[in-house]
Amino acid sequence: MSAFYSDPDQIADAIIGRVGRNIVLALPLGLGKAVHIANALVSRALKDQSLDLRIFTALTLEIPQAGNELEQRFLAPAAKRLFGNYPELSYATLLRAGELPANIRVSEFFFLVGQWLNVAPAQQNYIPANYTHALSYILERGVNVVAQLVARRDNAYSLSCNPDILPDLLKARQDGRADFIFAVQLHDELPFMAGAAQVSEREVDFVLAGLETDFELYAAPKRPVSLADQAIGLHAARLLRDGGTLQIGIGSIGDAVAQGLILRHKDNRTFRQLVGCLALSSAPPSLCHDEPFAEGLYAVSEMFVDAFLHLAENGILKREVDGAVLHGAFFVDTREFYRKLRDMSEQERGRFQMMPVGFTNELFGDEQSKRKARVKACFINNAMMATLRGAVISDGLDNGAVVSGVGGQYNFVAQAFALEDARSVIALNTTRQSKGKTVSNIVWSYGHTTIPWHLRDLIVTEYGVADLRGKTEAEAIAAMLSVSDSRFQEALLAQAKSAGKIDQSWRIPEAGRHNTPERIENTLKPARQDGILSAFPFGTDFTETEQRLLPALKILKEQSYSTKHLTGLLLKGLLAGKPASCHAACLERMNLGSAGTFKDFLYQKLLQAALLRTDT
Repeated sequence: MSAFYSDPDQIADAIIGRVGRNIVLALPLGLGKAVHIANALVSRALKDQSLDLRIFTALTLEIPQAGNELEQRFLAPAAKRLFGNYPELSYATLLRAGELPANIRVSEFFFLVGQWLNVAPAQQNYIPANYTHALSYILERGVNVVAQLVARRDNAYSLSCNPDILPDLLKARQDGRADFIFAVQLHDELPFMAGAAQVSEREVDFVLAGLETDFELYAAPKRPVSLADQAIGLHAARLLRDGGTLQIGIGSIGDAVAQGLILRHKDNRTFRQLVGCLALSSAPPSLCHDEPFAEGLYAVSEMFVDAFLHLAENGILKREVDGAVLHGAFFVDTREFYRKLRDMSEQERGRFQMMPVGFTNELFGDEQSKRKARVKACFINNAMMATLRGAVISDGLDNGAVVSGVGGQYNFVAQAFALEDARSVIALNTTRQSKGKTVSNIVWSYGHTTIPWHLRDLIVTEYGVADLRGKTEAEAIAAMLSVSDSRFQEALLAQAKSAGKIDQSWRIPEAGRHNTPERIENTLKPARQDGILSAFPFGTDFTETEQRLLPALKILKEQSYSTKHLTGLLLKGLLAGKPASCHAACLERMNLGSAGTFKDFLYQKLLQAALLRTDT
């Protein structure tokens, strides 16, 4: 029988009483962490240095912290609305502050993107792993406590947002390969997902439930879809074949792909016009599919994201496999996403099935059925950089710093080569801002690789599709150059020639010489202004004023690295005169409507200038 508790300290005492003073605690990736159970165990270890606590987890969710005063002015009023009362995970707070004692150690295999770059203990204890390998690593470390957030209905529990590795972990316990306490924390806001996510009450040892441990689920705010993201989404939307299989991830590019698919299906004429204008360096005709969807798509995705719900609502995600239009391993998304799932009928929610990560990310286990289901697959993943020869950099820097993690990216790339008619698609913005300068995300070589060059396949940038699979070195380099930003093409070509990888007489074709942000803007901005391509295609928790502020604050951050550029912005603000009404609302939102101090006056003029720049 499960033992019920309403006090986290009592459940911590019960866990220690059962397993002893050496605790190896596994917390699921992302949303499903039993926060109060974890915090109570950390509290015990802080008070008692003889208690050894080792935590294994991934994707620790934290409320974003402002990096400067303007960011603080933006975030502070919106934090409650965006993140609610999601409690801090004390191990993360202590780790970030450098105050985690020696008897508490934390290892993650996937970081929240960019959040732990300068925290040495986090970098030192990071475990590089494919998501599908996390189970074996946890078993090898002797896990003896698992603590997860769950939903409950009658006498059954649902792993809801995080079946990922737990069904396989519970099976290992049943088979005698593991011995651990399964402690759960009930949460009423979690949707009850059935199928593989459902576990019997017999599996649960300890239960934490009560009003005092109630909190709002972590909500991930939508990021605006830039015009470059949108171009990537439109190119990628052409790669999906009717009756096929789709995987995408969270973020602006995933939203852009879904928006492109919806436009292709619902407003096909406009879709064809836009991709026709964009595709100067287009993929071979055999890869391009512009027709609406008749049979529809099926999704098998490590992450179940909000975009899939919109694809289903628009009649695109409708090809069923075992009664489901989607099989996913975990989710963390917006508050509206959670509400939609909760409000669905049991039958409708059953079309979105949560599965172990070993099911979604691998072909092993009932391989024949998986191959039959995953036809015409298009697995779309994001990257930070790529080399001109097709290697992909997604999770780390060449100095060894870990930015995020491999997660399931390698698994899906491998699947694309293992399946007969599948393709791996890497989505990549060609440039980024680094300390006020525009730099290329396509480089000749790099000292870290996530996906090796021998697994190169399709790379999609805002300028088109590079088909690299089975190509020679020279052919692949030529294809990558055709979808690179034109400001960096000649330098990259010179490096390839210097290395003897492409003929000295080769020149970039005329069709690839016009890859500029201006061309993307001229092509897509009218559609954005007409509401066809929204910056937030699936809604946002940001107000209209905050939506106007986001690109302006981005400009200020980019310009802050250059005194010359910052001075130019300030001068533009000083000459601007009285702000327009829409800009005045933005200044008021930032408490800069009236400048009470000289610093406020400077901020006011800089922000006004940045807002003017976003209007052009």
